[in-house]
Amino acid sequence: MRQIPGAWHRTAVGAGLVGADGAIRPTIFAEMSALAAKTGAINLGQGFPDEDGPAEVLEAARAAIANGVNQYPPGRGIPDLLSAVAEHQARFYGLRLDPGRDVLITAGATEALAAALLALIEGPDDEVVVFEPYYDSYAAVVALAGARLVTVPLRWPDFQPDLDELRDAVTDRTRVILVNDPHNPTGAVFSAEVRDEVVRLADRHDAVIITDEVYEHLVFRAPHVPIATLPGAWERTLTISSGGKTFSTTGWKIGWVSGPADLVDAVLAVKQFLTYVNGSPFQPAIATGLRLPDAFFAGIAATLRAKRDLLGAGLRSAGFDVSTPAGSYFTVADARGLGAVDAADFCCALPERAGVVAIPLTAFATPARRGDYATLVRFAACKRVEVLEEAASRLSRSV
Repeated sequence: MRQIPGAWHRTAVGAGLVGADGAIRPTIFAEMSALAAKTGAINLGQGFPDEDGPAEVLEAARAAIANGVNQYPPGRGIPDLLSAVAEHQARFYGLRLDPGRDVLITAGATEALAAALLALIEGPDDEVVVFEPYYDSYAAVVALAGARLVTVPLRWPDFQPDLDELRDAVTDRTRVILVNDPHNPTGAVFSAEVRDEVVRLADRHDAVIITDEVYEHLVFRAPHVPIATLPGAWERTLTISSGGKTFSTTGWKIGWVSGPADLVDAVLAVKQFLTYVNGSPFQPAIATGLRLPDAFFAGIAATLRAKRDLLGAGLRSAGFDVSTPAGSYFTVADARGLGAVDAADFCCALPERAGVVAIPLTAFATPARRGDYATLVRFAACKRVEVLEEAASRLSRSV
C-alpha cells in the first residue's frame, strides 16, 4: 500500500487511524454505528440527540432561508450572532466581550479547536497538555499541527486529575493547556482546585488555555464556571462552545470562539482558510436560541439529568458499576463485573448480545494508558426516554 504522505499521515497516526500495515482504520464511531445498523441495535454510542431542538430556533432557520440568508456570511460571522454570543457570556458568566473583536463564529466547536491549535502552535518543540481520556479530535489536530500531545490521566470513578501529575505535565515547553469541561467522554466537571491550578500553571509557564465548553448548559450539580472568569485567566484563554448540544442541532455545525482580540485574530487567520465561512441561515437561528429565557436552559439540564438517572439505574440493574456524571451527555460504566476484560471486545459483542451499542473508553486514550480504562464503556443518555427504557430492558435481559 502506498505510504500516506506528510501532515495527513502524522494526523492519522496521532489519531490512531493508521494500523501497523499502513491501512486507514475507520473511527470507533463509524465502526459502532455500522454495527448498530447491521444488527438493529439501539445506538447509545454516538452523542447526538434523537429529538429536535426548540421550535423557535428551528423556525428562525426556516425564516432565514425563506428571507434569502443563503449566501456567504461575513468572515467573523453574522453580526447578530456575534452580539448574541457576547450577550450570552455576559448574561451567564459576567464576561464583557466586544462582539466585533472578541468573538468568531466557526463550523462547530471542532473547527474552532482545530483553527486555534493550528494558529498557536509554532513548531515540533511545542506541547499541548490534555486530560485523558479525551475527545478523539484532540490528538488528530495536535498531530496535524506538528506538536506533541502530553496527557494527564483521569481515573475511575470520579475522573478528577491528580494535581501533582498536572504540575508535572505542564512545563516551559507547554504552548497550550486544553481543557474540556464538562468533559467528554467521562461526564466529569472539574473541581475549583483543578481550574485554579490550570490558570496558575498557564501563568507560570506562559501557556495559552483553550477550553472546550460545548456542554456548558448540561451540568447537573452547580452552574458551569468558565475558566476565563477566573482571576488572571481572561488574557490567556480562548473559550470554545457551540449551539449543537444546547439546542439539539448537532448537524448545523455552528460554533464560536471567544477571548482576547489578539488571540481571536490569530484563530481567524487560520479559520478563513479552512471553511472560510459556514451556515448562513443557521447563524441567526442560533442567535435566537442564545436569547431564550433562563427557563429553557434550566429545563434542558433538568431533562438530561433525569435521563442520566434513568440510564444509570438501567446500567446498574444490568450489573454494571456506574460513575455518575456531573455533566454532558455521557455515562461511563465498568463492565468488569460482567466478565469483560477488554472494553473494545465487549462493545463489539454487545450489539448482537444485547441489542445496544456503546463505545469503549479505550478509544479515547493513548496506547500507553488504555490499560487504565480496559473495562470501561461510555453510554450516551441524549435519547428519548422510551429509547433509554428499552435499552435498559435489553441490557438487563441479556448481559
